[in-house]
Amino acid sequence: MVLLFCVLRAQAQDTLHLTLPAAEKLFFEKNLSLLAEKYNLDIARAQIAQARLYANPALQVEGNIYNPQLHKGFDIGNRTGQYTLGVQQLILLAGKRNKQVKMAETGLALAGNDFYELLRTLLFELRSSFYQAYFLQKAMDAYQVQISALEKLNATYEVLLSKDAVTLKDAVRIRSLLYSLMAERASFQNQFNDQEGTLQLLLQDNHTWFIPRSDINRFTPSPLDRFPLQQLLDTAYTSRQDLRRAQNSVLLSEQHYALQKAMATPDLTAGVNFDKRGSFVDNATFFTLAIDLPFFNRNQGAIKAARLSIDQHKLLETRQVQTVENEVQRAYLKVLNADKMLLAMAPEFKDQAEFLLKSITLNFEKGNIGLLELTDFYDSYKENILRLNQLQNERVQSIEALNFAIGKYMINF
Repeated sequence: MVLLFCVLRAQAQDTLHLTLPAAEKLFFEKNLSLLAEKYNLDIARAQIAQARLYANPALQVEGNIYNPQLHKGFDIGNRTGQYTLGVQQLILLAGKRNKQVKMAETGLALAGNDFYELLRTLLFELRSSFYQAYFLQKAMDAYQVQISALEKLNATYEVLLSKDAVTLKDAVRIRSLLYSLMAERASFQNQFNDQEGTLQLLLQDNHTWFIPRSDINRFTPSPLDRFPLQQLLDTAYTSRQDLRRAQNSVLLSEQHYALQKAMATPDLTAGVNFDKRGSFVDNATFFTLAIDLPFFNRNQGAIKAARLSIDQHKLLETRQVQTVENEVQRAYLKVLNADKMLLAMAPEFKDQAEFLLKSITLNFEKGNIGLLELTDFYDSYKENILRLNQLQNERVQSIEALNFAIGKYMINF
């Protein structure tokens, strides 16, 4: 197993001992999904700039192709030719332009909501994978303590077996226990490799083997003593970007409804025309005004659809509020339960168990205890150490999940 771990590290080409702040720094600098999502903010800002622009004026030119009297083609000269010039400008009425600008600004707010929601999700994945990998490494270290002791014991028994000083049954039993521990450690190694792959993907580095480092391995009072549930809910109402997105979607639907009502007012086209000699006098100049007459199409269908869209998005907003409340409450209860389970264990338990492991192994080597007592203690040590490690991981993961549900990292371990 140690050989396998070394091979994997060699394939990764580099090993980096990484704290969580350092991992987050790399994440902000290198994560491609986050960097790509930032472009949507710039796209939304460009759309605001576009919405502020006025319509371009239209230039129209007409000229004579052929003069049959003079047998002259393209006769557009001042002496005998004919041509007309016209300039027209579309004028949006009922505040359509300002309404489009407001919708584009809300679009920027929505793009910001999407960006920070992606950030919330990816950062939670990073932190969760970091601590999963950390506690898996701790579990493998616990296995390695037993494996190292059994490797020495197994080597001793191989020598004693060759001298018929011990029975084959005892030698095989020790070897079987060793192989069993190595197989279980390999399973944890595979889980660690999965988390390692997640970290490499989030940090955009497939050539580095990341080894998480943390001082989280300690017993602390419940972090929820300073944070009542209602305070966490109030924070979630203002911090959760998916909820703010639902609120902005209601705003956008209301702005869209206002725009559709304004679309019922026809726009005005104003212009100036010049006619060289095709009118009642030569060099005639005219002004033009054009507007649709809203006899049949007053945008009724679009207005009704926009009004219904407001009702729809308000329902979705209410559902999202309920979702946020439910997630915060469930995550809060999980933290309370994890605290209760972990703090029920004595803080000195791990140190006492490791000391006893060394003592039991030494006494077995001296012949003071039997093989059955040794294997029973090894099984008990493994189960309790792994359970402690699992409880610590569950506590950390539950706090991370609560911070994720709140939408803000305000609760520390």
